[in-house]
Amino acid sequence: MAFKMSLTSWSLPACSLPEAAGIAKVLGIGALDIGYFYGPALDKARLLAEPERVADEVKQLDVALPCLYHLFGETLGGRNLADTGNLAENAADLEQAVAFCVRAGVGVIFVLPGICNPGQGRAEALAQSAESLKRLVPIAAEAGVTLTIEPHVHSYLESPTLVLELLDQVPGLKLTLDYGHFACLGYRQEEIDLLAPHAAHMHLRQAKSGELQTKLEKGTINMAAQLATLREAGYDGYLALEYTHQDYMDSWYDDILTETIRLRDVVRAWGAA
Repeated sequence: MAFKMSLTSWSLPACSLPEAAGIAKVLGIGALDIGYFYGPALDKARLLAEPERVADEVKQLDVALPCLYHLFGETLGGRNLADTGNLAENAADLEQAVAFCVRAGVGVIFVLPGICNPGQGRAEALAQSAESLKRLVPIAAEAGVTLTIEPHVHSYLESPTLVLELLDQVPGLKLTLDYGHFACLGYRQEEIDLLAPHAAHMHLRQAKSGELQTKLEKGTINMAAQLATLREAGYDGYLALEYTHQDYMDSWYDDILTETIRLRDVVRAWGAA
């Protein structure tokens, strides 16, 4: 089984968006996840104001665009989903982001699940996030776009058990799944595997306990086993290669291009076997 791959635009912070698309093409990946970050950023304010025009522009990149990373606020905590006081604004923005995706041919949007806001624990944050998502998921679904959340370190959603609880509460919700966010917190791979059937998009990189990102041979994720789990789950989406160079979780120290190519080759070799 040959998986489709994409490159995350935020992996290339010094590049422009056309340069990031060009690298995806040169590497034979041919697809680019897009968002509002670093050199390849889309102009979020402009996208929300004139989504169709921005979509027509990005279609000129001549690469597939599998996924939009949409951040409601300007930080992880800004207008996050675990505060339903943001819901009206977030729903209005999502409608515009969905219009962009429909025009640009982007099939998946991923957003962050929210954090433990002041006065909240995980249970309260999950309940508030579920209420937000019950409103937001249909906005995307009605337009044929899949809304996903990415469980991540520093969100309230830091265990596979909590993720499954949220999925049970929100019909139609899917995941953008990065095993690294759980591996770095010490979860065993077989615990993370339970989430694979719920994935609509995947982020792929190597990780280990205490480190969200590490070099291919230094991590603990069994890549062959992960790919087999996805195959057995019937996964037919993209694998986004997401090595990053950023302050988040101290992800400064890897050669992004080298690790991306090596990971690409692992996926290719496994699929060709």
